Amino acid sequence: MNFIDEVRIDVFAGNGGNGCSSFRRLKNIPRGGPDGGDGGSGGDVILRATNGLNTLSKFRFQKIFNAENGSKGKSQHKTGIGGSDLVIDVPCGTMIYDVNTEELVADLDIDSSEIIITKGGKGGLGNLRFKSSTNRSPTKITEGIEGEFKELKLELRLLADVGLLGKPNAGKSSLVNAVSSAKPKIADYAFTTLYPSLGVVDFSSYRSFVISDIPGLISGASKGVGLGLQFLRHLSRTRIILQMVDVYNKTTEEIIDEIEDLLNELKEFDADLSRRVRWLVLNKIDLISEEDREFITNQLVDYFGSETNIYSISAMQTKGTKELMIDVGRHLEKLDEE
Repeated sequence: MNFIDEVRIDVFAGNGGNGCSSFRRLKNIPRGGPDGGDGGSGGDVILRATNGLNTLSKFRFQKIFNAENGSKGKSQHKTGIGGSDLVIDVPCGTMIYDVNTEELVADLDIDSSEIIITKGGKGGLGNLRFKSSTNRSPTKITEGIEGEFKELKLELRLLADVGLLGKPNAGKSSLVNAVSSAKPKIADYAFTTLYPSLGVVDFSSYRSFVISDIPGLISGASKGVGLGLQFLRHLSRTRIILQMVDVYNKTTEEIIDEIEDLLNELKEFDADLSRRVRWLVLNKIDLISEEDREFITNQLVDYFGSETNIYSISAMQTKGTKELMIDVGRHLEKLDEE
């Protein structure tokens, strides 16, 4: 299934049915009067969030959605049948914008939350409504009102507790693969991750959290270079951001430059996001000596300070990954208690 996180759609609520002009014609009622009923109301269009979806790909080919129109009123005082509502399911985390006003209409980030995005039109009045002491046989009716129409932009921001930030081949997909049942693509070339993936991490027998991998960032990502800009917004909902760095065959200065480069890209995109990066994960430690690992770690502590949590792991060999996930899970529990 293709991952699509932004679409435009047109939604039309149902039109109200016209009122009915009718007169009773019964043998036992010689002076039958007007009995035309009102038209039925048009159906609403409702957007509803569901955990059963994680992409907007269902909107790839269908762009226009119509609720059912109300039917015309009937004789014998009968109101027309109302049009059925149209319920459109979207993934949890979908933000809904009005294209014309650029206003954020709704943020559906809770399962089963919903919003009536366009209201159906009211039905017209039948001629019975216009009967009066001075007008015993009215023929006047009103037409049903058109339903609302909106052009919408749907923007998906994945809901995850933990987001992974790093350059291509930093090992983000390997970490998700090591700590969850998700199986993102892993290879020895850049940009193997072309769309975000989610995995559930069971860090204890009764607690779990969701971790998200996004495509690797390169310099200029915040300005549209590479794949990162399109998916950076998925980090906006994460509570913790783990910055991953491949330390193999790099000097401490090169590692620091890479970290600072990624942080600057994050600041350019959203300054608030950069303040969530307090976890630094050094990957591929199986490819360097213990002495080099300790030297790099000490240098990074001196440079970034004790506020930054630094972990050394090998995602491919799952070395240190369990301890990292346990500490992340416990930190999330503390955030829940605050």
